Amino acid sequence: MTGLKIAVSGKGGVGKTLVAGTLARLLARKGFKVLAIDADSNPNLHVTLGIRAEKLPTPVSMNEALVEEKTGARPGGWGAMFSLNPRVDDIPEKHSIMGPDGVRLLTVGAPSAGAGCMCPQNALIRALLDHVVLERDEVVVVDTEAGLEPFSRATVRSVNLLLVVVEPTRKSLDVAIKIASYARELGVKKIWGILNKVIDYREAEEFSRLAGESGLDIRVVIPFDPKVSAAERTGASVFDYSENSYFILSIEKLCSDILREFLQRIHCSTPS
Repeated sequence: MTGLKIAVSGKGGVGKTLVAGTLARLLARKGFKVLAIDADSNPNLHVTLGIRAEKLPTPVSMNEALVEEKTGARPGGWGAMFSLNPRVDDIPEKHSIMGPDGVRLLTVGAPSAGAGCMCPQNALIRALLDHVVLERDEVVVVDTEAGLEPFSRATVRSVNLLLVVVEPTRKSLDVAIKIASYARELGVKKIWGILNKVIDYREAEEFSRLAGESGLDIRVVIPFDPKVSAAERTGASVFDYSENSYFILSIEKLCSDILREFLQRIHCSTPS
């Protein structure tokens, strides 16, 4: 495995996309070549990366011509024969877009509901994610689909680090604990918890304790940040709205922790 490969997961609405995009931009600012993958069925990683929606290429899973070219079958062609190992190495360059700070965004998306697990789109997505995680010599940050679905597809099985974002609610914590458990079953070695939207630090301590007892190590606690909400109301990334926000400062700490843990394993180019 080359480079550093990070997946960010969590229950819908906890802030995983914001964590993924902000982390990708901070790593790029430190001189790393970064590929950000939006693998959510509701892709909006471009907002955090500061890329306008009208500039985005069609998501890979929705690009019927590309799916047919690579797999030999058009989406929706039930009963058609298609390749389970399509060639995908040219997709990241041809179907991605460069954003601010030098982060390249590839929007993968996910097959529509009812597409099933054995369809041309899924074959292409699985081959593509395997390629970017196992073969590309760069930092890759994957914003996964919300919830447990990525683990039924084994999407994150080969990443170096899984970040599980959780907010201080019992339901969110329950999902995060399940995510961590499923990830271990897939062989993920490093799993860190990120506790977001914290108002009461005594409550945060209790949540961190409960998470730790269930095997999820909370590594960063992010306070509730009104600047995040203000940025979202304007349709902007908090990264562009206020770089000294509590949220950005917290992700900077996370970035430093990741580099201390993994820097010697990273083989992608760094600043001279």
